[in-house]
Amino acid sequence: MKIKITEVSPRDGLQNESKIVSTEEKLLFINKLMESGLEHIEVTSFVRKDRIPQLSDSNELSQLLTDDIKSKSSVLVPNLIGYENALKNGYKEIAIFTAASDSFTKKNINMSIKESIKSFEDISKRALIDGIRIRVYISTVLYCPYEGYINPSKVLETINLLENFLPYEISLGDTIGAGVPSDTEKLLNLLLNKYPSNLFAGHFHDTYGMAIANVAKSIELGIRSFDSSSGGLGGCPYAKGASGNLATEDLLYFLIKSGYETGVSLEKIISASNYIRKILNKDISSKTFQALIPKIEEN
Repeated sequence: MKIKITEVSPRDGLQNESKIVSTEEKLLFINKLMESGLEHIEVTSFVRKDRIPQLSDSNELSQLLTDDIKSKSSVLVPNLIGYENALKNGYKEIAIFTAASDSFTKKNINMSIKESIKSFEDISKRALIDGIRIRVYISTVLYCPYEGYINPSKVLETINLLENFLPYEISLGDTIGAGVPSDTEKLLNLLLNKYPSNLFAGHFHDTYGMAIANVAKSIELGIRSFDSSSGGLGGCPYAKGASGNLATEDLLYFLIKSGYETGVSLEKIISASNYIRKILNKDISSKTFQALIPKIEEN
């Protein structure tokens, strides 16, 4: 059985790092990730330069990426201008975002859930005409930093509002990493009663060390797609203390040892993480990285 991995470190992982990574360094990092066998990488976002300085070179970076990499990549777009940039740069897939918590969307983008989804109608119509695939992120599907536990019915209501968007995949985000497998089970039992399992991906943060446990429960219930970040880079700027996506190394170690096919080289992911670690001059949170990097560096 094959599990799809969407690598989010070049965008989600780097966006909150205070040290600006150069365009050339990002390009090399993405190339290293692609060499590992990853088939889907979220490489950047077309946002205002003053909003996320780390991603201010999205156009420059995109022009340096090969057509092959772009065919396997997605970009996050916050508005129609971002969509136009994605189209101009040759991407075939975009990602848009909302949340299952009105408090979170208000803090994040100053909109309600319904308003945030309404704002993407023009993008979705254009994407349908242009043959661009849409991936949707829904944040705070288990817990919200402002509202606490999110009832699964709220997530279902949000997904119902997306039906006209024709997304090929919806990434379910445990944004503050507070969820445990019983929470994940309750959510998926409700969603999968109406929607097929191949519509969903799991996006688990590892704040409390529960990400892999939630992945295991998701696989048990039929999910075959997960987001992760090389070295565990990234977090959520709107959720204090929620630092750290699920590390791709840890996800890979779990999947490989459990007998699942990924098509991704664990050693090459560690190499990519080691490269960006040195650029950022920071420690890598991944336990698998910590365990294996000494052996890899010896060889």
